[in-house]
Amino acid sequence: MKLFSWVKRIFKNETVDMNNPKLLEWLGIDPNTPKDALSESTYFACLKILSESIGKLPLHMLKKTDKGIVTSDKESLYSLLKLRPNPYMTSSTFWATAEMNRNHYGNAYVWKRYKGPEIKDLWIMPSEDVTLVIDDAGILGKADKIWYRYTDKKTGKVHIFNHDEVLHFKTSTTFDGITGVPVREILKNNVEGALESQKFMNNLYKTGLTGKAILEYTGDLDSTAKERLVKGFEEFANGSKNAGKIIPVPLGMKLVPLNIKLTDSQFFELKKYSALQIAAAFGIKPNQINDYEKSSYASAEAQNLAFYVDTLLFPLKHYEEEITYKTLSSELIKQGYFWRFNVNVILRADIKSQMEALAKGVNNGIYSANEARGYLDLPSKEGGDTLMVNGNYIPITEVGSQYKKGGEE
Repeated sequence: MKLFSWVKRIFKNETVDMNNPKLLEWLGIDPNTPKDALSESTYFACLKILSESIGKLPLHMLKKTDKGIVTSDKESLYSLLKLRPNPYMTSSTFWATAEMNRNHYGNAYVWKRYKGPEIKDLWIMPSEDVTLVIDDAGILGKADKIWYRYTDKKTGKVHIFNHDEVLHFKTSTTFDGITGVPVREILKNNVEGALESQKFMNNLYKTGLTGKAILEYTGDLDSTAKERLVKGFEEFANGSKNAGKIIPVPLGMKLVPLNIKLTDSQFFELKKYSALQIAAAFGIKPNQINDYEKSSYASAEAQNLAFYVDTLLFPLKHYEEEITYKTLSSELIKQGYFWRFNVNVILRADIKSQMEALAKGVNNGIYSANEARGYLDLPSKEGGDTLMVNGNYIPITEVGSQYKKGGEE
């Protein structure tokens, strides 16, 4: 009777506990299937690859000058974001955590805590506990201003932050330009399908990789006897000591196995296709999730370059723009200060290609010898800061002058 009361309440648009196991079972939904997308291996691998890729890139504070781009002289702010955003996180852990939240929840929020006019430290707020509020009426101050409301789960206290106090990193999938949409929400069916397929495989392992079977017997048994009989067969067949051995069948009974061939249903092909779809939504290349079937890259350098251009370039630009705008004053920005991630970490080639590129750069006056040595983490040498070029080079406007005789114009 309770089930029919639930149905009536659903049709009356009344509040119903949709997580009730009995109701879910009646609706054809298995309540024991894990709904956490992190349980899906491909989804987790994509989050891990992206977060670690951002976390391992050094963040540099630079300045544009008349002589080019030089390293910033703002040591305190540089050390804060590059080395230790807060007392408990390294820079690598901090930015990897921000990227993990950005991809899993669609948005990552970083609170800037001030000490006077300067930023004291940075703290990552749990994305699921942050809500954006647009003050249309100007109750909190200026109208049409965005505020961030953070609710502390432990204390229940609500904190309101001005949009200038929060670094907001969002995914590229956004329909209003203010909040991002997570990939797991867009690919909900794909991720849940992958979770179901993994559960099926787990159950298959538990039963010793054997499928269901039909038990034929003569006569009539009541429900209690049937359950006891089936339970006895299952305990013997699924037991670790009995796996792979002969199952004894009483006289007059026959156990007919139902052969489940995964190849006939193309189970693994469909599972692989789902994995590639999830990876593609994140911009992860097949070779990065250990699928080398159609890999056509000639070197690791080409793979890293494709990953940088196709996947990392947008979030890196987004991070750099948000960090520059929210951590530097308008005066410093006018003076040419800005933040940039050093992508050379992931674009480094093999040692032979590195040496050839550096040698060409030094010989053509692009790098000084000490700059090339610094790229290889080698100490500088006296006289190595001078740019050198081939002495046979001449300006393009003077090409042919070397063939003129003395006095000719």
